[in-house]
Amino acid sequence: MFKTIREDLETALKRDPAARNKLEVFLTYPGVHAVWNYRISHWLWQRNVKLLARMFSNRARRRTGIEIHPGATIGRRFFIDHGIGVVIGETTQIGDDVMLYHNVTLGARRFATGKRHPTIGNRVIIGAGAKILGPVNIADDARVSYNSVVIEDVKKTNDSDIFYI
Repeated sequence: MFKTIREDLETALKRDPAARNKLEVFLTYPGVHAVWNYRISHWLWQRNVKLLARMFSNRARRRTGIEIHPGATIGRRFFIDHGIGVVIGETTQIGDDVMLYHNVTLGARRFATGKRHPTIGNRVIIGAGAKILGPVNIADDARVSYNSVVIEDVKKTNDSDIFYI
């Protein structure tokens, strides 16, 4: 657990040039707090303590303005910068080293059961206001531009390609 906390603090320092030190990030970064709260609520969710997981998640949303469903799957070194308005749905899967800006939605397009939210690859950056909707796949190393609406897969065709949408 302490390794994960340290890794999250180091990620914030690396990703945000305004971050001055680990103490500042630890005490004042709502994106980091939301991720830590998610990790606790996800742990509860996996152990079938779903009501408590949802209550913990809702408490975090009220405090940070960031809504992460406890059923989502999020990899290591995930960073949310200026997190107000971020929404991450229940069946979302996020790889390692992903960065989101404010007002990003990783949501569903319709009411359904099963996989209905996006799958985000590794090392993806998603710009402010972007909406990625439905069970779409975003390739590793993609860059989703601010205010984009993505409803189809973004596939990689060559190892040297980086997608800007």
